[in-house]
Amino acid sequence: MSRRIERSIARREEKALEEVQTKEVGQNPSTIPSQTSYSLPPRDILKLFFDSFHLLFQSSNLEVFIQGVKGHLFNREYIEAFNNDDKRMAYCCRWTPSRALAYSSLFASLGEIKQLIQSQNANVLSIGGGAGGELAALCSILTKSIVDDGKSEELDFNIDLVDIADWGKIITKLHSEIRKTWFGNNKFEDSIRINFKQHDILNNDFNLSTYDFITLVFTTNELFKENKKKSLQFFQGLNKNCKPGTLLLITESAGSYSHIEIGSKKFPIQFLIDTILLGKNYQKNPDEGDWELINESDSCWYRIGNDQQEFEYPLKLENMRFFFRLYRKK
Repeated sequence: MSRRIERSIARREEKALEEVQTKEVGQNPSTIPSQTSYSLPPRDILKLFFDSFHLLFQSSNLEVFIQGVKGHLFNREYIEAFNNDDKRMAYCCRWTPSRALAYSSLFASLGEIKQLIQSQNANVLSIGGGAGGELAALCSILTKSIVDDGKSEELDFNIDLVDIADWGKIITKLHSEIRKTWFGNNKFEDSIRINFKQHDILNNDFNLSTYDFITLVFTTNELFKENKKKSLQFFQGLNKNCKPGTLLLITESAGSYSHIEIGSKKFPIQFLIDTILLGKNYQKNPDEGDWELINESDSCWYRIGNDQQEFEYPLKLENMRFFFRLYRKK
């Protein structure tokens, strides 16, 4: 094949990829792109995790820690899975990078979330965000916005990460690496704030009224496993404790893994949450509930793309199938 033909094919492939990258998903998407033009390349996200935990990758105990966490997760023993730093760091090395890639794509593909982050002025809460996937995704889009459009004079971005386990060391490592490699050391130190708080959100004593965007990504099952009654009260509390215009994103594993027992009946967890936030008859009467449903999918795929191979991450990266709901407070 001549070089001229090779260059022509390469240009067509690049153009096709660009079309995927810049396209926002429509309603009820079945897939999201492996990468988008609105966030940093996947290789940068993977390198962030590798550089943050490079010493652990050299440890002969890493695989032992990973298998321990895997066993707890299989048995839905969420508290036990993350009850020490070795387990938490192993989880960040093995599972969080794939999650961060998917979250970055999802946030950037949903126009309301993308535009909020690109405004460079928002107050964000990630419930169950201690493992750092949400942090990496948010900062990836924010950094790309600053690179593409320049720093806004009103740059004022706050990210609060709340988790029942003590992920403080993990967030500190990731924050340090993000500040060094993405934010340019202390260039935006006063304008971009990242905070971690160890707290049980089910205590219902956390002030939610100031947030523009709240994420519950792969956290809802853990909340209901911990305490069904308090979880129901927490979701009911979102109706009265969030300000108008707040965006709420919930994602969880698709399929029967996310079914919940209430009394003698089993429900898809998204059906239960829809009922609480949108009202029992929301399909017939959309004005009934305290929230409006902006976008949804009961089965959406994120698949690892070719770009991820440009950085040879030493552990397996996984495709993800999940459901999501994006709500906005009325």
